Amino acid sequence: VKPMTPRCSVPKAVPVGKSASLHCHENEGFPKSTYSWYRNSEPLSPDSKSSKSHNSSYTLNPATGTLVFHAVHKGDTGRYSCIATNDAGFAKCEEQEMEV
Repeated sequence: VKPMTPRCSVPKAVPVGKSASLHCHENEGFPKSTYSWYRNSEPLSPDSKSSKSHNSSYTLNPATGTLVFHAVHKGDTGRYSCIATNDAGFAKCEEQEMEV
């Protein structure tokens, strides 16, 4: 079963240096969906160390759809969206702005 459009929660504004949690979830898809996050339409690597975009430290869990920034900085500002994917297809939530 193809995933439904996931529900994404993105904080609107986060002070520099604070942590931020972004969540993405859908429960219609079978087999269970895996989740990937995008910032300004660029995919965020599940491993922040291999992220070329900037030196942000974050943890991305593809199984739960949770993206946690340990200490945000100005470079983390942007439009975030998430895609839920399984063998039957994928679905994307609306982009949401996060300001730092």
